[in-house]
Amino acid sequence: MGVEGMTDSIDNNNRRLDGRRALEILLLCSLGILVNILLSDMSGKLELPFYLDAIGTIFAASIGGSLPGIIVGLVTNLLKSISDWPSIYYGTLNVMIAVATAAFTRGGFKKKHIIPLIFTLAAIGGLLGSILTWSLFGFAGEGITADLATWLHDHIYQSKFLSQITADFCIDLGDKAISVLVAFLAYLVVPRAVVEDMHIHGWRQKPLNIRELRMINKTKVRQMSLRSKLLLLVSVAVTVIAVVAIGIGYYLFRETTVRDHTEFARGIVKYQRDCIDPDMVDTYLELGENAPGYKEVAEQLRLTFISSDNIRFMYVYRIEEDGCHVVFDMDTEDVRADKVGSVIRFPEDIKNNLEDFLAGREVEPTISNDSRYGWLLNIYEPMFDSNGNCVCYSCVDISMNQLNDITHAYLAKEIALFLGVFIMVLCAGVWLADYHIIYPLNSMSHGASSFVYTSTDERNKSVERIKSLDIHTGDEIENLYYAYAHTTEESMQYLSDIRKKSRQIDKLQGGLLMVLADIIESRDKCTGDHIRKTAEYSRIILNKLREKGEFKDILTDEYINNVVRAAPLHDIGKINIPDAILNKDSRLTDEEFDIMKGHAYAGYEIIEKAIANLEDSGYLEQAKQMAHYHHEKWDGSGYPEHLTGENIPLSARVMAVADVFDALLSKRSYKEPFTFEKAKSIIVEGSGKHFDPKVVEAFVEAEEEIHEISKKFYN
Repeated sequence: MGVEGMTDSIDNNNRRLDGRRALEILLLCSLGILVNILLSDMSGKLELPFYLDAIGTIFAASIGGSLPGIIVGLVTNLLKSISDWPSIYYGTLNVMIAVATAAFTRGGFKKKHIIPLIFTLAAIGGLLGSILTWSLFGFAGEGITADLATWLHDHIYQSKFLSQITADFCIDLGDKAISVLVAFLAYLVVPRAVVEDMHIHGWRQKPLNIRELRMINKTKVRQMSLRSKLLLLVSVAVTVIAVVAIGIGYYLFRETTVRDHTEFARGIVKYQRDCIDPDMVDTYLELGENAPGYKEVAEQLRLTFISSDNIRFMYVYRIEEDGCHVVFDMDTEDVRADKVGSVIRFPEDIKNNLEDFLAGREVEPTISNDSRYGWLLNIYEPMFDSNGNCVCYSCVDISMNQLNDITHAYLAKEIALFLGVFIMVLCAGVWLADYHIIYPLNSMSHGASSFVYTSTDERNKSVERIKSLDIHTGDEIENLYYAYAHTTEESMQYLSDIRKKSRQIDKLQGGLLMVLADIIESRDKCTGDHIRKTAEYSRIILNKLREKGEFKDILTDEYINNVVRAAPLHDIGKINIPDAILNKDSRLTDEEFDIMKGHAYAGYEIIEKAIANLEDSGYLEQAKQMAHYHHEKWDGSGYPEHLTGENIPLSARVMAVADVFDALLSKRSYKEPFTFEKAKSIIVEGSGKHFDPKVVEAFVEAEEEIHEISKKFYN
């Protein structure tokens, strides 16, 4: 089946599955939001000392994972903010609660998770939430913990912040204990099949079991995983955008607030100017409070001064070379007003613009930072008499300390909103990356790395495992998967064909060599079936040696197979021996025997040439050794190299026993065949002299099997 055919065959089923899972997640989120809203309203109406607005979040996160829990948490606070606007800033805490719950319940919501989860969520809601409350509203600003925080401050702690933290954590610990227990009981009610189905809602392939998931999650990379790169990219992008947006918002908010304060101050100065008759300023300075109308004007100014907490100081000065001549000044709680007519030294802001003040020009608002009074916004408005002369300045100092509190609270609100959205975007990015990219790619990688080539059945199973992944991301990853699966299947089919043909060639090659061995054997009239008998004897002896635990590093299945397969070629060198010598009816002369001994080296040369023309020559290597050394003897008296002991290759030592034993049982022109017992006794007598003792021992222990083979060929 082609790639397009494989894709079309499952598209409809995938659409139905995705639609059903999306509906299940929607129902789960809706249920979680409804539970949060209803229980939160109930708690408020009954005036309970708990919030109960996270039960749905915990339940949704334990059933469907972090993303449904985050959605429930954010939407809950968005809906609550309709009637209680500050609730929106606490959405971040609900998001963190969802992430923590999902982390604890990844493998299922169990009893052992309850206690640590309660304290973790209490730390999020009680400690982080307390810091947020402090930033937004100050000490005991609002909420059900305000009374407890005040009591703790009055009776236990001197620190307001510590009182606030303690109160919030204690209340939240009880709230989260109730919430976790209720969510756990609800979790137990939900059928396991539904829970499992919810947990696989994001898979774009056949969901993996826990063991498979752990295996692909352990996939090693050279530097940084694709998941980490995507996570880092999303984090950096969202953080940069958020920092820029928050910075711009903070700057604009502060500038707007300063401008509003400035406009307010200008309104106060203008009102102050309207209350004072500039032509009476000289009289006020000369007569002071006894001047006509002075007290009435002062009272009007005082009423204006006390009308707003933002006005820190309000006064009227005449600016001259010798200092500031006080026309009007208002008492404050901590600063007594200067008397009318008194001269005071220039404040820093006036000194910096003295030339403009002396000339009666307009002066831009200034912001000063006084160690005693804090940040002050200074506004000065010149007042002109009927002749157009500047006679004094109407002055107002607006406290900017409250501005700092307002802007800090604004910054805390922005960060609180950002964190909630940031965590949601991050979790959504991780979710999309995991299920649409990471898991599919890792699954394909794991399928390739765990591919088994040992047999046709194993290869077919490996191909089926890859095909069963059923990846359907709907993008290039899906195209890659189907091309990968299709290519793998065709490659394995091609490999099977190659191996089949290789076996045929190998079989043909073996058959040709066996024909060659038969041709050589047919020249020797006295060695009927010699090559087959020696091969069987060799197989029996080698298996017995392995059974006894001898030569563990050598006696593998492949080695034994190669030796048995190569055994028929041990006498291939006899092709060089003349028929007159090979089939002589009587014993050979010394000269003839020297010629006969040459077949060992001749066999070595023939097989060496064959090896040079073949790439896979495992069994021919054994054939070469057996042909060359099967007449060597353990004590070094053999030929052609006079090797001793284990210097003689194992295959040749085994063939020496098999070859001699078969010769003893066979009829020759110069002798009659020996009985089985006589032949066996000759082999045993040759142990340690002619033959390897371990090989002889294995031969004796395998006597029954060897006897069966001898009867098969000699009867």
